Amino acid sequence: MQKILIIEDDNSIAELERDYLEANNFTVELVEDGNKGLQKALLNDYALIILDIMLPGIDGFKICRTIRQAKDTPILMVSARREDVDKIRGLGLGADDYVIKPFSPGELVARVKAHIARYERLKGEIVATKTNVLQIGELEIHLAGHRVFISGKEVLLTNREYELLTFLAEHPGIVFSKEGLFEKVWGLDALGDTATVMVHVNRIREKIEPDITHPTYIETVWGAGYRFFSKK
Repeated sequence: MQKILIIEDDNSIAELERDYLEANNFTVELVEDGNKGLQKALLNDYALIILDIMLPGIDGFKICRTIRQAKDTPILMVSARREDVDKIRGLGLGADDYVIKPFSPGELVARVKAHIARYERLKGEIVATKTNVLQIGELEIHLAGHRVFISGKEVLLTNREYELLTFLAEHPGIVFSKEGLFEKVWGLDALGDTATVMVHVNRIREKIEPDITHPTYIETVWGAGYRFFSKK
């Protein structure tokens, strides 16, 4: 059975999440303290981590940053804080998703399943041939090795950043709305959630664009969404 780590100091919420996840055949570990949660996350392998922001010991933002420096385990942040700046910060630190409390337990389970399925699919997409490379200008996406290079220098992307970049690169010239990208790449209905896509596009641009104010690869089509292109 796949194992989920829940780092949450509100027992009633943590137990509700656990009950729904166990009913869907997941094994669940609960931790109330931030420091203990971080230690468990680093020392053990989990299919996904559900992470609250406000925790005793160390907050969820610091935990997310530290985990992401060591592992690519999917992270789903949950919080009662509704400010966009908190959501953007969490996603910018490498979280795969951000859910605002209160939320439907059924929705949480659906998101957990979708993120795990996407993560496992990415891990299984190792192609035997070394020639399976997308090359656009100075950008190279090595599909076989799950690696990205700019001008011969490797840039490190999270799994979600890599999948979003690859999806756009495989569909050059096509405009995708933020909602459409969320559904295609995250595998979930957008539910009005477009900040997630925006944050990931901005993070990709910071890593691959020579000048993020004049993008060479991912173009913003105002009022419509994004498309991949290459200026020669």
